[in-house]
Amino acid sequence: MARQPTIKEVVEKLAANKTEKVKFAVTDIDGILRGKVISFEKFASVVEKGLGFCDVAFGWDAADAAYDNAEITGWHTGYPDALATIDIQTWRQIPWENDLPFFLADFSDKNSTLSSICPRTLLRQIKQQAINSGYIPYFSQEFEWFNFMDNREELYKNNFRNPQPMTPGMFGYSVLRASQEGIFFNELFDLLKKFNIPLEGIHTETGPGVYEAAILHAEILEAADRAVLFKAGVKEIAHRHGLIASFMAKWNENLPGCSGHVHQSLWSGNGKENLFFDKKNKTGISILMESYIAGQLYCMPYILPMYAPTINSYKRLVEGAWAPTTLTWGIDNRTTALRTLTGNRSSARLETRVVGSDVNPYLAMAACLASGLYGIKKKLKLKTPPTKGSGYADKANGVLPRNLWDATQAMKTSAVSRELFGENLVNHFIGTREWEWRQYSKVVTDWELKRYFEII
Repeated sequence: MARQPTIKEVVEKLAANKTEKVKFAVTDIDGILRGKVISFEKFASVVEKGLGFCDVAFGWDAADAAYDNAEITGWHTGYPDALATIDIQTWRQIPWENDLPFFLADFSDKNSTLSSICPRTLLRQIKQQAINSGYIPYFSQEFEWFNFMDNREELYKNNFRNPQPMTPGMFGYSVLRASQEGIFFNELFDLLKKFNIPLEGIHTETGPGVYEAAILHAEILEAADRAVLFKAGVKEIAHRHGLIASFMAKWNENLPGCSGHVHQSLWSGNGKENLFFDKKNKTGISILMESYIAGQLYCMPYILPMYAPTINSYKRLVEGAWAPTTLTWGIDNRTTALRTLTGNRSSARLETRVVGSDVNPYLAMAACLASGLYGIKKKLKLKTPPTKGSGYADKANGVLPRNLWDATQAMKTSAVSRELFGENLVNHFIGTREWEWRQYSKVVTDWELKRYFEII
């Protein structure tokens, strides 16, 4: 493993490059980057000791509406600054912004009031649990997303009705469609690589204007950083091509939804052995991997909002739409919640397919790893054989909650979620999901108007 640069070395390198400004960002509870550009002088003065960042980043929702049920911050606290720590190991240069230096920050310092609810800090802690148990977690995430013609004025004027996809028709794995939008398609691959987000592959998916990309695997914190920055980077690159990239889980009821599948494996402490693979087992699944799978299946009903965090997430989790609805696992089966891929030692892994593209990658990966480690710690065994055929028909282990409210209440009343993630994180996250449900419940929708306005 290459030696990581020190703070002094990074500052000296930026100074030598005559850097004038630096961009940094934190990630809120929804996985949205919140940041600013600061002068190099400011950066150099705070990179070691940390800097203040308004804690409203965890006090409002995706639309900047202030929560009325948050304890750690709110009108009652006056929204003070919290101590943010810049992680110099996340240093990148943004190629579409003249190589502007960029860093991720979080609230991992124990002196920060947000350290107990920061998603990136949570993932750090779960990662350390794995390391303490002798495992190195390697993860990656793949995303599907739709691309639309950029006409924001019309979108807002028409309340986001009828956005125009970049290309028409159902063209999954289409070389033609990729070639027709070749400049955008190839620039995604090339610019993201320069941004230190290497892609394993990218292709069109079935649906008008939809792409899918798989990010190259890395140790879990780096993998989550890549996933967060992938979503933000795709949006920024798309804008430069006159497009809007949407990672909404399900934008149209007649089209497939967008997944954010998480791939994962545990390796030995020296990084040389994939502990999920057992060549003596005809399935290739090791005893450790079996317990890891069993842990995820057991915990999933109690932590589902971390995989499916929005109202819209559950519109994707419907039968026959390439997204799971049951608590199932299978060997290379794309209809189950968990899909094992154990063809060889180097690539043996588990794919958690419940995850949608609308997730906060830090929370989704923390949930995957924590629940898998739970299964290992408890020495859980799989109660059912792998599902063969349609996972939608296999309800032996039960089904997933059908909406955000039910999923949130299952998490709220569960001791498992608090054991995995701690009281403060769970309470804050549950409050934000209940808030999300309340905002949705008071809205009069187009469906209601069409169904009831005249006839009732």
